[in-house]
Amino acid sequence: MDTFWPWNHSSATGFILTSLFNDSRMHLFLFGMVVLVYILAVAGNTAMVLLIWADSRLHTPMYFLLSQLSFLDIFFTSVTVPKMVAGFLFGWTSISFGGCGAQMFFFMFLGAAECLLLALMAYDRYVAICNPLRYQVLMSRRVCLLMVTASWLGGALNASIQTSLTLQFPYCGSRKISHFFCEVPSLLTLACADTETYEQVLFVTGVVVLLVPITFITSSYALILVAVLRMHSVEGRRKALATCSSHLTVVNLFYGPLVYTYMLPATYHSPGQDDMVSVFYTVLTPMLNPVIYSLRNKEVTGAVKRATTRCGVCRSA
Repeated sequence: MDTFWPWNHSSATGFILTSLFNDSRMHLFLFGMVVLVYILAVAGNTAMVLLIWADSRLHTPMYFLLSQLSFLDIFFTSVTVPKMVAGFLFGWTSISFGGCGAQMFFFMFLGAAECLLLALMAYDRYVAICNPLRYQVLMSRRVCLLMVTASWLGGALNASIQTSLTLQFPYCGSRKISHFFCEVPSLLTLACADTETYEQVLFVTGVVVLLVPITFITSSYALILVAVLRMHSVEGRRKALATCSSHLTVVNLFYGPLVYTYMLPATYHSPGQDDMVSVFYTVLTPMLNPVIYSLRNKEVTGAVKRATTRCGVCRSA
C-alpha cells in the first residue's frame, strides 16, 4: 500500500492549517472585523439576489448576471471563512486530506467561475453601449443562460485539473500549511517532489483563467470608451460611465489579488503577505461587490426603496 500511495502519511492524517490570529487584543479585534465583514458579505449578496429576483424592473440581462455574481460570492467566501472561524474559536485547525482537496476544489471552481463571469459581464456592457438596438437579440435569455453555464463549466474544469494535479504529489514531510485554507501555492510548498513542471502548468491555467479574461475586458472597455466619446448626450455619457465604473472597480478588486497569488513567482510570496491578500479577495471583495453596484445605481436603490415600502405596507396591514 505504501508503494502505491507515496503520500500515505499525509493522506491518512491530513494537514494542519495555521491561524490568522493569536490571543492578543489587536488580533481579537481583527478576528471580529473579519467575521463582521463575512456576515455583511453573505447578507449583502443574499439581499442582492433576492432583490433582483423579486423586482420585475431588474429582470434584465445585466442584473441577471449580477445576481449570478452575488450567488457565486456567497459560496466563494463561505468556502474558507467558516473553517477559519472554527479553527480560531475551537482549535479545529486540522483538516483531512479529502477535506483539503474538497476545499481546494470548490475554491478554485467558484473563483474561476467568477473570473469568467466578470469577463462576460464586460461583454454585456459592450453590447448595451455599442450595439443598443441589437441588445435584446444579442443578450437574449438563452444567451445569458449560456454565459452563466459556460462560466460554471469553465470553473469546474479548471478546479478539476488543478485539484487532481495538486493532490497527486507526495506530501510526506511537514503537515503544517502556512495558510488559513488549502490553497494550491501553499500546499505545493509541502510536496516532497519536484513541482516545477506543475508550476508551469499552473502558470498556463492562470493565463487562461486570468489574463485572457483581463484582455477580453480591456478590449471591451476600449471599444466602450470610443463609443462613449462619440456620444453627444452628456447624460448618456454619465450613465454609461457610471455603470461601467462599477464593473471595472469590481474587476480590479477581484483580479488584482488573484494575479499576485497565481501569476507571480514564489520568490515574491511570503506567508504573511499571502494571508493578507487572500483575506482581501475571499472576504472583503465579496462584501464590497453589492455595495459598489448599489451606491451608484439608481435602479438598485429604487428597487430597495420599493421593497422597503412594500414591507412597510405589509406590516401596517
